[in-house]
Amino acid sequence: MSDALDTFRRMIDDARHVVVFTGAGISTESGIPDFRSPGTGLWTKIKPIEFQDFIASDEVRQESWRRRFSGDRVMEHAKPNKGHEAVAKLISEGKCSAVITQNVDNLHQDSGVPDAQIIELHGNASYAKCLKCATRYEMADIEQQFTNAGRVAPCGRCGGVIKSATIAFGQAMPEREMRRAQAETVACDLFVVIGSSLVVYPAAGFPQLAKELGAKLVILNREPTPLDSIADLVLHLEIGPSMSYVVGIN
Repeated sequence: MSDALDTFRRMIDDARHVVVFTGAGISTESGIPDFRSPGTGLWTKIKPIEFQDFIASDEVRQESWRRRFSGDRVMEHAKPNKGHEAVAKLISEGKCSAVITQNVDNLHQDSGVPDAQIIELHGNASYAKCLKCATRYEMADIEQQFTNAGRVAPCGRCGGVIKSATIAFGQAMPEREMRRAQAETVACDLFVVIGSSLVVYPAAGFPQLAKELGAKLVILNREPTPLDSIADLVLHLEIGPSMSYVVGIN
């Protein structure tokens, strides 16, 4: 597949405005399981809590926090891999303007990508915030409170509900991030999908929009996606080694 990777490298070299779109597949190489794979995905093992149920019931909220602090802590200890480092290099070199991500693991930030160039469509699991006044709460402080009191209290500033800063099932997509993602998609001439199955909408609509507007589309994902048929280049390869080769890192 080196010829295909060389083609990918040339496409990046020739592009003026690259946008990278990442999904769970880029983080599985850091040991974080995805949410949907049969048998291994988190949502195949435990039913996710719907946003409306979280809002409506204090009991459900406390169960959500119990799951968070008693469950698998793999995400909290994960480190960026070569895929993340390759994306960070494209950003630092000015080749890529933004990373649109479906991931909530903070690994793009940990790899050195500035916050201003990361568009998190599904939020971030590394901190919490009040749903009413948007006050930020560090997750370590929330865990300490839960450990000491057996519950997470309402916001100390306004009495609102505190929730992990992720987008839950049934919760509206973040308007600002969706607008930013659309603007980047419209402006790009090369849209690169890395590690996304492209089945979750509206997020998966961005690569389709980019292609419709005339941008080149590259999909790097271990498994086939619904948009493979319209892509200019499809690579069913491991992400870390492939991206390392393409951007020239060891």
